[in-house]
Amino acid sequence: MEDIEDLLIGTQTGTPPGFRLPLPAAVATKTNSGRRNQNQIQNQRPQLSTATPSIPGTQTIYIKTFGCSHNQSDSEYMAGQLSAFGYSFSDNPDQADLWLINTCTVKSPSQSAMDTIIAKGKSSNKPLVVAGCVPQGSRGLKELEGISIVGVQQIDRVVEVVEETLKGHEVRLLTRKTLPALDLPKVRKNKFVEILPINVGCLGACTYCKTKHARGHLGSYTIDSLVGRVKSVIAEGVREIWLSSEDTGAYGRDIGVNLPTLLNALVAELPPDASTMLRIGMTNPPFILEHLKEIAETLRHPCVYSFLHVPVQSGSDAVLTAMNREYTVGEFRTVVDTLMELVPGMQIATDIICGFPGETDEDFEQTVNLVKEYKFSQVHISQFYPRPGTPAARMKKVPSNVVKRRSRELTNVFEAFTPYTGMEGKVERIWITDIASDGVHLVGHTKGYIQVLVIAPDHMLGTSAMVKITSVGRWSVFGEVIEMLNLNQVRANKASSKEIPNQDTPTLCCSPANAGSSLQEPESCACGNDSCCAESTLAKSDNTRSDAVPQNQNGRNFLGWVLRKQKHLLHKRFDSSELGSVKKEHGSSRKWDFVDKALLGGISFSIFTIIAVVVVAISFRIWSQ
Repeated sequence: MEDIEDLLIGTQTGTPPGFRLPLPAAVATKTNSGRRNQNQIQNQRPQLSTATPSIPGTQTIYIKTFGCSHNQSDSEYMAGQLSAFGYSFSDNPDQADLWLINTCTVKSPSQSAMDTIIAKGKSSNKPLVVAGCVPQGSRGLKELEGISIVGVQQIDRVVEVVEETLKGHEVRLLTRKTLPALDLPKVRKNKFVEILPINVGCLGACTYCKTKHARGHLGSYTIDSLVGRVKSVIAEGVREIWLSSEDTGAYGRDIGVNLPTLLNALVAELPPDASTMLRIGMTNPPFILEHLKEIAETLRHPCVYSFLHVPVQSGSDAVLTAMNREYTVGEFRTVVDTLMELVPGMQIATDIICGFPGETDEDFEQTVNLVKEYKFSQVHISQFYPRPGTPAARMKKVPSNVVKRRSRELTNVFEAFTPYTGMEGKVERIWITDIASDGVHLVGHTKGYIQVLVIAPDHMLGTSAMVKITSVGRWSVFGEVIEMLNLNQVRANKASSKEIPNQDTPTLCCSPANAGSSLQEPESCACGNDSCCAESTLAKSDNTRSDAVPQNQNGRNFLGWVLRKQKHLLHKRFDSSELGSVKKEHGSSRKWDFVDKALLGGISFSIFTIIAVVVVAISFRIWSQ
């Protein structure tokens, strides 16, 4: 094993072998997956015909991300730096020259998935680099032997680690006392969403949590650095800024400031037309109790989503004490009740751990009653997983069959809620930032961060609109656009799509050009980490659409093609009504196209077939009699 610092010895320049500067106008290369979405990356520099290990920057990287939004942000930063040095990315691990795995240590399944992908990489003789919380918190893992490692505070050196790993060296960087800079190159998974880490680590000592071993004690970024980052990402066209942290509420306590001070400074930089929205990340109850009124005032601001993720973990004070959560159920109620009272349309998400050691039936019943009382629209339910090295791992466990039963029971209670009933007919403003997995709808969110699915042209991505809610589902609602806002942005998006057909232009931050990424979707977890802010949504991008009849395409059918075709016709309606409200067509006549004729023909044929079958059946019965 060689450390990068050791590799400097013997060089006359004091730089690692092969050291080089980023390409002057470097952007990432287009992903090899072939998907058309805003996450693709365009290569606007000359390409070498082949990739060889002796020429750094010509190789392809496969990035796999587990865990929270903080991990996702770290992956985006690492991809940005690798892209700036010429590396390309692939969604297909078999096509990649090196695998970069960003890990999560919160739950056993995440680490098991890491073990599986590492074993597969080793069997395929792929060079591996492992980042994230697992190697940082469990340095002696047998599975990590012979593998290069990037610590959670060393992500700004990922290029060095990758290049040395491709040369056959094992590199491990885990120790550092300063935070990575916020202005590093960054390839966003969604070009309209900036995940902004405001601090790392926390002040807690939960008995079940392994993340503290990895992320460490609280370390906050300065307000000036965060304000500067917000200014730059708004200028780059970002429409949502997610504040990410292991505990947002603890921000600044290590540097003499607090969360309300930061929020006031950030909100002051947001555009007055609310074209860019701020989402506050997960916060544990203890650190916002003293700032509830200030937090509520921020959540009422037109540019801030009225949404907050506050983990409770259990409805029993006895269990919370065993978890060392440092608050009571009563204090959690105070947080929720105050915010619900002071913030119109406030939405609260929470987390529950089922089967924590020592949890009795009475403890669990208190948790169920708490969830029934508040009917949270989002509850992230997790079974207890003992993490090695934590105090809870040494506690007497609840039988696994009991843990599973409680998890199923609570899930059934939660899924029986209908939180969006009554929204039908309401008019809401939404901010549209993604494409739904069905390839038909765009995904927007109300000010309360309720997911709204609408049929609209792609150039409305990154814009805002007024919609009328037409129907509600369990996890989201459906709407009809009645007025487009941010018309200048709509026109810019349309002009951009005309200049570059069939592709969008994701951002490679802090770079002279634009790029995108194919980073993997972060897992949801129920740890109390910011990851759980991510809704269970339909918004995972499946951005391959076609107006041609599909021929043996995976997961596609005639109905999907018809819906996409009808959406294409809807695009034309939006284009013709851009200067005002979107007007419905009442009794308007237009030519019937192929889809309409095909549908009418199919319906007519079906009716004729049914009539014929009925006539034959009646005739046969008469004949038999």
